[in-house]
Amino acid sequence: MAAIITERFRTHTARQFKEDFGESGSSTHIFIGRPYAWADDTSPPAPANSVSEEHDAWSDMIAMKKVATNDVTHGLTRYDWTSGTIYDEYQHDVSADNLSSGTSQNNIYDSKFYVMTDDYQVYKCIRTGRNTGGAAVASTVKPIGTSATDLVYTSDTNANMYGYIWKYMYTVTASDTIKFVTNDFIPVKTLGAKYGIDGTGTNGGRESNATDDGSGLWDVENSSTDGAIYHYVVTAGGTNYRSSGAAATFTQDITVDGDGGTDAIVTVSVTSGVITSATTKLASGVYSYGAGYRRATVDVTELVNGGTGAGGAIKAVLSPIVGHGADPVEELGGNFLIINSRLEFAEGSGDFPTDNDFRRIGLIQDPFLAGANDVAEGNNYAVYNQMTLSSVTDLSIDDTIMSANANGNSVAVSRVVSISGTTVSHIPIANSGGSYVDFAATQTVYVGSDSIGTVSSVNAAFPEVSKYTGSILYIENRGAVSRASDQIEDIKLIIQM
Repeated sequence: MAAIITERFRTHTARQFKEDFGESGSSTHIFIGRPYAWADDTSPPAPANSVSEEHDAWSDMIAMKKVATNDVTHGLTRYDWTSGTIYDEYQHDVSADNLSSGTSQNNIYDSKFYVMTDDYQVYKCIRTGRNTGGAAVASTVKPIGTSATDLVYTSDTNANMYGYIWKYMYTVTASDTIKFVTNDFIPVKTLGAKYGIDGTGTNGGRESNATDDGSGLWDVENSSTDGAIYHYVVTAGGTNYRSSGAAATFTQDITVDGDGGTDAIVTVSVTSGVITSATTKLASGVYSYGAGYRRATVDVTELVNGGTGAGGAIKAVLSPIVGHGADPVEELGGNFLIINSRLEFAEGSGDFPTDNDFRRIGLIQDPFLAGANDVAEGNNYAVYNQMTLSSVTDLSIDDTIMSANANGNSVAVSRVVSISGTTVSHIPIANSGGSYVDFAATQTVYVGSDSIGTVSSVNAAFPEVSKYTGSILYIENRGAVSRASDQIEDIKLIIQM
């Protein structure tokens, strides 16, 4: 049985997951862990998709921070506009039988059919430039302009037949650039200005129209034309087409037929009896893109004396439903989610220690508060244990501490995560008998066989969440990330649906 998971399914799943971050009763957190070295700290191991990997993530988890709604956005693979690159033109029927024009992909969403310029403006490639032989040529003129309605036509080097056509989509704002842009990904969003488009703007749900927020993105979405035809492809040149005067080189306008679409007119060029190009008719500065097309046919038999010509064919490239620019997330393939979380100093009243590093990050959904069956909905939580010692003079972070001078079945064993005054934050580890034992007040604390002090008190408020509750959704192992009291870590996670 032949089947496919569509791009719409992936973007729908991404939308649903993104919505989880803003729903009441749902709480998703970024966590950090693993304060000690890997076997090879320069080459962290790939996490396994297993229950044991989840257990490991919990066992050395340090702290977690809630992800807010505005910390999440849809994302796209980043393609910077670079002069000399051949970009893929948008086509509605890219497949194994019709590869993309520039990178020869069998899926439009795997191709380079959009770019971001150095102005952080995102454009969709409506048409690739061609030379007189019909071959795609490199883009050499950067698209410029933010018109919501006008396409950008460029005169590229070697584009002897015609140049590139670009559609302005949106501009990545300065704040989104800082928060979400990476070397490999850029943010994208849909406000929902058109009825039936699911967006994040005010009143931007599927059964309403988003309120104008004064942005260029709203203008682009709202100005999109449903069923317009911006581009035509000559799939076969044919032979022996002649004008009424028997000229073998001429141009002629043909009205495009379709199932409800109207007013699209294509100008067909014939050279030596062969159809060489087909472009949207331009008259008095107005292009005849038409509207409402779901299927479209260019009848080449309408060419003057076309009965003497044969074998020619022209394909009208159909726009996405509701039109180019109506739904940037959907039409550009925004099935990635970019999640950004900032760890600012020792935030959360010290929940995130600044005197140690971490090597694991991840996402966890709906963990419970410690000793309760309530979802942890606060902003920050410590996942380590904590106690006060009589002395920390001979103690360092990452030391292994024990409640006896030798490991054993009843011995408490922990790894030191942080030291603040005489307060010691630590992560329990299994003793030699495989058991996890808690430290208790008045116990002597050892590092190896050396006594360093006694336990003055155990802080029963730690850990602040119940371990092994909720669902770990994402795990990433990486090299050591050092922290400092005057330092902010910007953590970006990229998740593909």
